[in-house]
Amino acid sequence: MNLSFSIKHLFAGMAIAVAFSACSSSKKAVSKTSNPANVTTNKPVEKKPEPPKVDKKIPFNVPAFARDVKRSTYNVAIFTPLFLDSVFAGSTDIPGRTMPRYVLPGLEFYEGAQLALDTLQAQGYNLRVTVYDSKGKQSIPNLINSKVLDATDLIIASVTNPDLKELSDFSRNKEINFISATYPNDGGITDNPFLFISNSTLKTHCEAIQDYIQQAFANKNIILLRRNSAFESRMGADFKAAYDKSTNPKKSRIREVVWTDATTPEELSKYLLTDRTNVIVVTALDENGSKAILRKLSANSATYPMQVYGMPTWDVFKFKEPEFKGLQIYYSSPYYNDKTDYYSRYVSDYFRRTYRARPSDMAYKGFDMTYFFIRLMKQNGVYFNAEVNDAPKVISQFDFQPVYVKDGETTPSYFENKNIYIIQKGDSTDIKMNAVKN
Repeated sequence: MNLSFSIKHLFAGMAIAVAFSACSSSKKAVSKTSNPANVTTNKPVEKKPEPPKVDKKIPFNVPAFARDVKRSTYNVAIFTPLFLDSVFAGSTDIPGRTMPRYVLPGLEFYEGAQLALDTLQAQGYNLRVTVYDSKGKQSIPNLINSKVLDATDLIIASVTNPDLKELSDFSRNKEINFISATYPNDGGITDNPFLFISNSTLKTHCEAIQDYIQQAFANKNIILLRRNSAFESRMGADFKAAYDKSTNPKKSRIREVVWTDATTPEELSKYLLTDRTNVIVVTALDENGSKAILRKLSANSATYPMQVYGMPTWDVFKFKEPEFKGLQIYYSSPYYNDKTDYYSRYVSDYFRRTYRARPSDMAYKGFDMTYFFIRLMKQNGVYFNAEVNDAPKVISQFDFQPVYVKDGETTPSYFENKNIYIIQKGDSTDIKMNAVKN
């Protein structure tokens, strides 16, 4: 077993390993040292030329996908925002002795990924893994220009734009599979079949909600409530496109209603019916806007039967106010973890023993993505693209489908997770209704 691991660029041009003590908002402060005992600075071994094995059938019309490339040791690059330069600026200790909150998501993703790497190491996987601070002083373009990433076999990243676009362009040019683990956006990318978007785009959520409500109710009155903004107008257009594409013979039309802060419950009641379920889709992503329209709807809930379907951001909203009691509220999500499966219990037990804390959703995602894709690469080789949906799940179920942004394309623009769960908000825990595959 050979797993070399380092966190790069605490300062520009410097490689250092940092031990973090917890995975919660009450994390204790950690110190940086100039001579850590477990640091490694080995560069990834350059790929040796291998004669490509090309099948007659080329998956997804991408020649690289037909190549059988397996190695004794795989090079993996993980990018996550750790903000090490900011946290340790001018001091060896963290101010206030606690981790700043803006550091936590990237740190928690790293801790979950590190547990997955340790687990795979114990199973005999040979890996050379380098973790990069995407918010460090050395930028991703500089890393790319220095060619330190050229020998990489797999990139796993919890990043947003512009980092997403920069890494995507690199992965396309070098034909390296790139996993965008947490960003729910394609970042304007239209030409990278090596890109996997795990956290589904809003367009996919709109399609999934539309499909679900059309199938779930035999007799329904569907209303889409949006504000008069360019963003929510585009979401309304996505719902309409999904409706037009649907082949469900019993689909019901969707009435689109534009609301403002001045809209009254009485005005909304004009669109509601008493003899069937009023299925109401709300396109608001922000908590204040979501609660504002829910208050208007709650005034009518005793008279008109209704179910309200919100956006994936509603996952973290708390609807504990008295006026929301009795409202049936749902949201969509590409992830669902009831924490009862084997791997979730394994992660939870580790964090409880090691950090005396519960793992966050980002920690679970870091473990899930890292374990799933490295195992897939070990079993199927560097170009596992044709087998990705045959792999058993780790924590969350994925359904990666090719997306063709432009009409007439024969090569995917990217692959996106189309497995969307419809989840009901509960008083103590949320309840999965079912998954929708587009």
